[in-house]
Amino acid sequence: MTGPVWDLFLFFLKLSLVAVGGANAAVPSMHHEVVELRHWMTDAAFSQGYALASAAPGPNVLFVAVIGWHVAGWQGLAASLVGFLGPTFILAWAVAMLTQRLAGDARMGALRAGLVPVAIGLILATGLVTGAAAARGTETEMAVAVLITLASALFVWRSNLSPIWTLVAGGLLGLVLLGG
Repeated sequence: MTGPVWDLFLFFLKLSLVAVGGANAAVPSMHHEVVELRHWMTDAAFSQGYALASAAPGPNVLFVAVIGWHVAGWQGLAASLVGFLGPTFILAWAVAMLTQRLAGDARMGALRAGLVPVAIGLILATGLVTGAAAARGTETEMAVAVLITLASALFVWRSNLSPIWTLVAGGLLGLVLLGG
């Protein structure tokens, strides 16, 4: 492995160990590396790839595969996924064994409680980065996009309905507002 394939593998290998909260929490770091530092993708391609991977059925880690595929085809896809999933698989297995041993320990509960705000903050940062990457248009259009995003988040948070309805509503709003 050489060139971008190796670079993808190493980047995702390092990122996997600090991606508290899953792949979505690591999106700001991915954007920084892939768009701003290496220029492997444009802002538009990054946000479109993220939207596509998020809308597809399956785990949110699909976005890592989209980046790898975009940069280096099948080899990039494989390098990205192995780099991102390998270390976390080993770490998750080891932590699962440890938590079984320490199931009743109060420190374990404190550790879990302390990681929740970290994960929430990382996921919120993901929303800000992907929203900024996708932001286009006038101030009014961006304000409408922010309101739609907030309404969607509120709907998902407070409703028992499937989040897919936010995608359907967003698509219909796009047709109405942008004229098809």
